[in-house]
Amino acid sequence: MKLIKDELSSTTYPGRGIIAGLSADGKYAVSAYWTMGRSAGSRNRVFVTDTENGTEVVRTKPFDESLIAGDLSLIIYAAVRELGKKTIVTNGDQTDTIFEGLKKGLTFEQSLRSRKYEHDAPNYTPRISSLLDLEGGVNGGYAYSLSILKSDCGNGDNTLRFTYTYDNPQKGQGHYIHTYMGDGNPLPSFEGEPVKLKIEGDIETLTNTIWTSLNEENKVSLFVRFIDLETGKYEERILNKNM
Repeated sequence: MKLIKDELSSTTYPGRGIIAGLSADGKYAVSAYWTMGRSAGSRNRVFVTDTENGTEVVRTKPFDESLIAGDLSLIIYAAVRELGKKTIVTNGDQTDTIFEGLKKGLTFEQSLRSRKYEHDAPNYTPRISSLLDLEGGVNGGYAYSLSILKSDCGNGDNTLRFTYTYDNPQKGQGHYIHTYMGDGNPLPSFEGEPVKLKIEGDIETLTNTIWTSLNEENKVSLFVRFIDLETGKYEERILNKNM
């Protein structure tokens, strides 16, 4: 099990990343997602919140409208949605795909069958997704799943699909996936299984640890949420470099 600060500071460009886990005291489901960028367009983003049908949605939004560039479908999307006692967090518009799939009775994995990696050759950026389900685990308890859809070592004709489900999360532990193994051209996709991380402290501690561990030049935005397992209520933090 690795320390968050060591893992995140080990490379200047892990890309977008997701952490899911259980707080050290065992009381909270833990979710974190961040964006990074090398280009002006990728860095021109912030996380904002709005409300749909009585539930909060966290979205990416351009910070400066005059700097919008590239494929907006890969830049502007709903990153976080709620459906009952489930929380969906992803790095793209597959958030909506999962949300609609779950409403139709599909599983997390089945919902993502209609999607593949992002269409940004030659990088073929992986789509990373998470589902935190307060009733999906052992004896109806908390469980979380992580998914990555990526190209076959840069072969755009084949999509590799991996889903990892943790149906009995352990106190003070989480798992981490991200889009890239580091900087490069093209960018090398994440490899291996999700990294097991130590989850320490409260939401303020985790938020500060992640934000200060990410590369100062490349980090863009961070979302962190702690969900009370008993009540379903949550508190969250959002940090934007551009604000």
